[in-house]
Amino acid sequence: MTTQSKGTALVTGASSGIGAVYADRLARRGYDLILVARNRERLDTQARRITDETGRSVETVGADLSDAADLGRVETILRTDASITLLVNNAGVGATAPLLGSDIGKMTDMITLNVSALTRLTYAAVPGFVARGGGTVINISSIVAIAPERLNGVYGGSKAYVLAFSQSLQHELADKGVRVQAVLPGATATDFWSLAGVPVEHLPSEIVMSVDDMVDAALAGLDAGETVTIPSLPDIADWNTFEADRLALAPKLSAARPAARYRIAAPLEEIRQ
Repeated sequence: MTTQSKGTALVTGASSGIGAVYADRLARRGYDLILVARNRERLDTQARRITDETGRSVETVGADLSDAADLGRVETILRTDASITLLVNNAGVGATAPLLGSDIGKMTDMITLNVSALTRLTYAAVPGFVARGGGTVINISSIVAIAPERLNGVYGGSKAYVLAFSQSLQHELADKGVRVQAVLPGATATDFWSLAGVPVEHLPSEIVMSVDDMVDAALAGLDAGETVTIPSLPDIADWNTFEADRLALAPKLSAARPAARYRIAAPLEEIRQ
Protein backbone atom coordinates (compact mmCIF):
# COMPACT_ATOMS: atom_id res chain seq x y z
CA MET A 1 0.00 0.00 0.00
CA THR A 2 1.06 3.57 -0.74
CA THR A 3 0.87 5.80 2.33
CA GLN A 4 2.09 9.18 1.04
CA SER A 5 -0.70 11.04 -0.75
CA LYS A 6 -0.12 12.90 -4.00
CA GLY A 7 -3.42 14.69 -3.61
CA THR A 8 -6.69 13.76 -5.24
CA ALA A 9 -7.26 12.68 -8.83
CA LEU A 10 -10.68 13.22 -10.37
CA VAL A 11 -11.35 10.71 -13.15
CA THR A 12 -14.36 10.91 -15.46
CA GLY A 13 -15.84 7.87 -17.15
CA ALA A 14 -14.32 5.86 -14.32
CA SER A 15 -16.75 2.97 -14.01
CA SER A 16 -15.18 0.82 -16.74
CA GLY A 17 -12.55 0.63 -19.46
CA ILE A 18 -9.82 3.25 -19.62
CA GLY A 19 -11.20 5.33 -16.75
CA ALA A 20 -11.40 2.35 -14.40
CA VAL A 21 -7.79 1.37 -15.10
CA TYR A 22 -6.62 4.97 -14.59
CA ALA A 23 -8.40 4.94 -11.22
CA ASP A 24 -6.64 1.76 -10.20
CA ARG A 25 -3.19 2.90 -11.34
CA LEU A 26 -3.46 6.36 -9.82
CA ALA A 27 -4.53 4.96 -6.46
CA ARG A 28 -1.49 2.68 -6.50
CA ARG A 29 0.64 5.74 -7.24
CA GLY A 30 -0.63 7.45 -4.07
CA TYR A 31 -3.63 9.47 -5.20
CA ASP A 32 -6.93 9.63 -3.42
CA LEU A 33 -9.75 9.52 -5.94
CA ILE A 34 -12.99 11.14 -7.00
CA LEU A 35 -14.58 8.85 -9.56
CA VAL A 36 -17.26 10.19 -11.88
CA ALA A 37 -19.57 8.18 -14.14
CA ARG A 38 -23.24 7.57 -14.84
CA ASN A 39 -23.28 4.05 -13.35
CA ARG A 40 -23.14 4.74 -9.62
CA GLU A 41 -23.48 1.08 -8.63
CA ARG A 42 -20.47 0.07 -10.72
CA LEU A 43 -18.54 3.07 -9.38
CA ASP A 44 -19.22 2.07 -5.79
CA THR A 45 -18.01 -1.47 -6.45
CA GLN A 46 -14.87 -0.07 -8.04
CA ALA A 47 -14.32 2.28 -5.10
CA ARG A 48 -14.58 -0.49 -2.50
CA ARG A 49 -12.09 -2.66 -4.36
CA ILE A 50 -9.57 0.15 -4.76
CA THR A 51 -9.83 1.16 -1.11
CA ASP A 52 -9.44 -2.45 0.04
CA GLU A 53 -6.37 -2.98 -2.17
CA THR A 54 -4.60 0.38 -1.77
CA GLY A 55 -5.94 2.05 1.36
CA ARG A 56 -6.68 5.22 -0.61
CA SER A 57 -9.77 7.33 -0.04
CA VAL A 58 -12.23 7.01 -2.93
CA GLU A 59 -15.31 9.20 -3.41
CA THR A 60 -17.88 8.45 -6.10
CA VAL A 61 -20.05 10.90 -8.00
CA GLY A 62 -22.88 9.61 -10.13
CA ALA A 63 -23.18 12.09 -12.98
CA ASP A 64 -24.08 12.22 -16.65
CA LEU A 65 -21.71 14.84 -18.04
CA SER A 66 -23.99 15.48 -21.01
CA ASP A 67 -26.55 16.79 -18.52
CA ALA A 68 -25.96 20.45 -17.62
CA ALA A 69 -26.93 20.07 -13.96
CA ASP A 70 -24.74 17.01 -13.43
CA LEU A 71 -21.84 18.66 -15.24
CA GLY A 72 -22.26 21.72 -13.04
CA ARG A 73 -21.96 19.58 -9.90
CA VAL A 74 -18.63 18.17 -11.07
CA GLU A 75 -17.41 21.64 -12.07
CA THR A 76 -18.17 22.84 -8.55
CA ILE A 77 -16.13 20.00 -7.07
CA LEU A 78 -13.18 20.92 -9.27
CA ARG A 79 -13.42 24.59 -8.39
CA THR A 80 -13.77 24.13 -4.65
CA ASP A 81 -11.79 21.03 -3.65
CA ALA A 82 -8.23 22.23 -3.13
CA SER A 83 -6.98 18.67 -2.64
CA ILE A 84 -7.44 17.93 -6.35
CA THR A 85 -4.08 17.84 -8.13
CA LEU A 86 -4.94 15.77 -11.22
CA LEU A 87 -7.87 15.70 -13.64
CA VAL A 88 -8.35 12.84 -16.09
CA ASN A 89 -10.84 13.85 -18.79
CA ASN A 90 -11.69 10.38 -20.01
CA ALA A 91 -15.48 10.41 -20.43
CA GLY A 92 -16.51 10.39 -24.06
CA VAL A 93 -18.38 8.55 -26.78
CA GLY A 94 -17.45 7.49 -30.28
CA ALA A 95 -18.94 6.59 -33.63
CA THR A 96 -17.84 4.44 -36.54
CA ALA A 97 -20.61 5.02 -39.07
CA PRO A 98 -19.93 7.26 -42.08
CA LEU A 99 -20.91 10.88 -41.61
CA LEU A 100 -23.83 10.69 -44.06
CA GLY A 101 -25.14 7.59 -42.30
CA SER A 102 -25.11 9.15 -38.85
CA ASP A 103 -27.89 10.73 -36.81
CA ILE A 104 -27.26 14.45 -36.35
CA GLY A 105 -28.74 14.39 -32.86
CA LYS A 106 -26.25 11.75 -31.75
CA MET A 107 -23.43 13.69 -33.41
CA THR A 108 -24.42 16.81 -31.49
CA ASP A 109 -24.54 14.80 -28.25
CA MET A 110 -21.04 13.54 -29.03
CA ILE A 111 -19.75 17.09 -29.39
CA THR A 112 -21.42 18.03 -26.11
CA LEU A 113 -19.63 15.28 -24.19
CA ASN A 114 -16.31 15.00 -26.04
CA VAL A 115 -15.73 18.73 -26.48
CA SER A 116 -17.97 20.93 -24.34
CA ALA A 117 -17.92 18.90 -21.12
CA LEU A 118 -14.17 18.32 -21.34
CA THR A 119 -13.60 22.04 -21.88
CA ARG A 120 -15.80 23.09 -18.98
CA LEU A 121 -14.19 20.62 -16.57
CA THR A 122 -10.74 21.81 -17.57
CA TYR A 123 -11.74 25.43 -17.07
CA ALA A 124 -13.11 24.52 -13.65
CA ALA A 125 -9.88 22.81 -12.55
CA VAL A 126 -7.06 24.87 -14.04
CA PRO A 127 -7.48 28.19 -12.17
CA GLY A 128 -7.07 26.32 -8.88
CA PHE A 129 -4.03 24.48 -10.19
CA VAL A 130 -2.45 27.78 -11.22
CA ALA A 131 -3.27 29.41 -7.88
CA ARG A 132 -1.75 26.48 -5.98
CA GLY A 133 1.31 26.37 -8.24
CA GLY A 134 0.81 22.91 -9.72
CA GLY A 135 -1.51 20.30 -11.14
CA THR A 136 -1.96 17.94 -14.06
CA VAL A 137 -4.62 17.56 -16.73
CA ILE A 138 -4.75 14.34 -18.76
CA ASN A 139 -7.06 14.53 -21.77
CA ILE A 140 -7.94 11.32 -23.58
CA SER A 141 -7.94 12.02 -27.30
CA SER A 142 -7.47 9.38 -30.03
CA ILE A 143 -5.28 8.60 -33.00
CA VAL A 144 -8.18 9.80 -35.16
CA ALA A 145 -7.18 13.31 -34.07
CA ILE A 146 -4.40 13.00 -36.65
CA ALA A 147 -5.98 10.27 -38.82
CA PRO A 148 -9.59 11.48 -39.13
CA GLU A 149 -10.28 9.36 -42.21
CA ARG A 150 -10.30 6.18 -40.13
CA LEU A 151 -13.63 6.64 -38.34
CA ASN A 152 -16.65 8.92 -38.21
CA GLY A 153 -15.69 12.51 -39.05
CA VAL A 154 -17.47 14.14 -36.11
CA TYR A 155 -15.72 11.78 -33.73
CA GLY A 156 -12.37 12.54 -35.38
CA GLY A 157 -13.11 16.26 -35.24
CA SER A 158 -13.98 16.09 -31.56
CA LYS A 159 -10.72 14.29 -30.76
CA ALA A 160 -8.72 16.71 -32.93
CA TYR A 161 -10.19 19.44 -30.72
CA VAL A 162 -8.98 17.63 -27.61
CA LEU A 163 -5.45 17.42 -29.05
CA ALA A 164 -5.32 21.08 -30.15
CA PHE A 165 -6.85 22.25 -26.87
CA SER A 166 -4.29 20.26 -24.87
CA GLN A 167 -1.33 21.54 -26.87
CA SER A 168 -2.50 25.13 -26.52
CA LEU A 169 -3.05 24.71 -22.78
CA GLN A 170 0.40 23.20 -22.27
CA HIS A 171 1.94 26.12 -24.17
CA GLU A 172 -0.02 28.61 -22.07
CA LEU A 173 0.46 26.99 -18.68
CA ALA A 174 3.98 25.54 -18.86
CA ASP A 175 5.49 28.35 -16.79
CA LYS A 176 2.74 28.09 -14.16
CA GLY A 177 3.59 24.61 -12.90
CA VAL A 178 0.67 22.93 -14.66
CA ARG A 179 1.19 19.82 -16.81
CA VAL A 180 -1.13 18.95 -19.70
CA GLN A 181 -0.98 15.64 -21.52
CA ALA A 182 -3.03 14.46 -24.48
CA VAL A 183 -3.22 10.69 -24.85
CA LEU A 184 -3.95 9.33 -28.34
CA PRO A 185 -4.90 5.65 -28.05
CA GLY A 186 -5.34 3.47 -31.08
CA ALA A 187 -7.90 0.67 -31.03
CA THR A 188 -8.26 -0.39 -27.39
CA ALA A 189 -10.16 -3.40 -26.03
CA THR A 190 -13.03 -1.60 -24.29
CA ASP A 191 -16.80 -1.45 -24.78
CA PHE A 192 -16.26 1.70 -26.88
CA TRP A 193 -16.46 -0.42 -30.02
CA SER A 194 -19.73 -2.16 -29.19
CA LEU A 195 -21.32 1.14 -28.22
CA ALA A 196 -20.02 2.72 -31.44
CA GLY A 197 -21.48 -0.08 -33.55
CA VAL A 198 -18.47 -2.28 -34.34
CA PRO A 199 -17.65 -4.98 -31.72
CA VAL A 200 -13.95 -5.12 -30.95
CA GLU A 201 -13.96 -8.79 -31.99
CA HIS A 202 -14.47 -7.59 -35.57
CA LEU A 203 -11.14 -5.76 -35.58
CA PRO A 204 -7.79 -7.36 -36.48
CA SER A 205 -6.27 -8.53 -33.20
CA GLU A 206 -2.87 -7.12 -34.15
CA ILE A 207 -4.16 -3.53 -33.93
CA VAL A 208 -6.06 -3.85 -30.63
CA MET A 209 -4.23 -3.00 -27.39
CA SER A 210 -5.39 -4.12 -23.96
CA VAL A 211 -6.69 -1.31 -21.79
CA ASP A 212 -4.15 -2.12 -19.07
CA ASP A 213 -1.24 -1.79 -21.49
CA MET A 214 -2.70 1.41 -22.94
CA VAL A 215 -3.02 3.15 -19.58
CA ASP A 216 0.36 1.94 -18.35
CA ALA A 217 2.00 3.29 -21.51
CA ALA A 218 0.15 6.60 -21.17
CA LEU A 219 1.34 7.02 -17.59
CA ALA A 220 4.88 6.15 -18.67
CA GLY A 221 4.57 8.93 -21.23
CA LEU A 222 3.41 11.30 -18.51
CA ASP A 223 6.41 10.34 -16.38
CA ALA A 224 8.66 11.01 -19.38
CA GLY A 225 7.30 14.54 -19.71
CA GLU A 226 5.43 14.03 -22.98
CA THR A 227 2.70 16.48 -23.92
CA VAL A 228 1.38 14.04 -26.52
CA THR A 229 1.52 10.30 -25.89
CA ILE A 230 0.65 7.75 -28.58
CA PRO A 231 0.92 4.36 -26.84
CA SER A 232 1.33 2.40 -30.09
CA LEU A 233 3.98 4.62 -31.67
CA PRO A 234 7.34 2.76 -31.67
CA ASP A 235 9.62 5.78 -32.13
CA ILE A 236 8.95 9.19 -30.59
CA ALA A 237 11.18 10.66 -33.30
CA ASP A 238 8.32 10.12 -35.76
CA TRP A 239 6.03 12.32 -33.68
CA ASN A 240 8.78 14.90 -33.17
CA THR A 241 9.28 15.08 -36.94
CA PHE A 242 5.53 15.49 -37.46
CA GLU A 243 5.46 18.30 -34.90
CA ALA A 244 8.55 19.99 -36.30
CA ASP A 245 7.02 20.02 -39.77
CA ARG A 246 3.78 21.44 -38.39
CA LEU A 247 5.57 24.18 -36.50
CA ALA A 248 7.69 25.00 -39.55
CA LEU A 249 4.49 25.95 -41.38
CA ALA A 250 3.59 28.59 -38.79
CA PRO A 251 5.53 31.54 -40.29
CA LYS A 252 3.96 30.80 -43.69
CA LEU A 253 0.33 30.63 -42.63
CA SER A 254 -0.52 34.33 -42.56
CA ALA A 255 0.57 37.04 -44.97
CA ALA A 256 -0.69 40.30 -46.41
CA ARG A 257 -1.01 38.86 -49.92
CA PRO A 258 -2.04 35.51 -51.42
CA ALA A 259 0.69 33.06 -52.32
CA ALA A 260 2.07 33.42 -55.83
CA ARG A 261 1.03 29.85 -56.62
CA TYR A 262 -2.61 30.98 -56.74
CA ARG A 263 -1.74 33.30 -59.67
CA ILE A 264 -3.80 36.16 -58.24
CA ALA A 265 -3.66 39.11 -60.61
CA ALA A 266 -2.47 42.41 -59.20
CA PRO A 267 -5.23 44.99 -58.61
CA LEU A 268 -5.79 47.25 -61.65
CA GLU A 269 -4.59 50.35 -59.81
CA GLU A 270 -1.23 48.68 -59.11
CA ILE A 271 -0.84 47.76 -62.77
CA ARG A 272 -1.51 51.38 -63.78
CA GLN A 273 1.19 52.61 -61.43
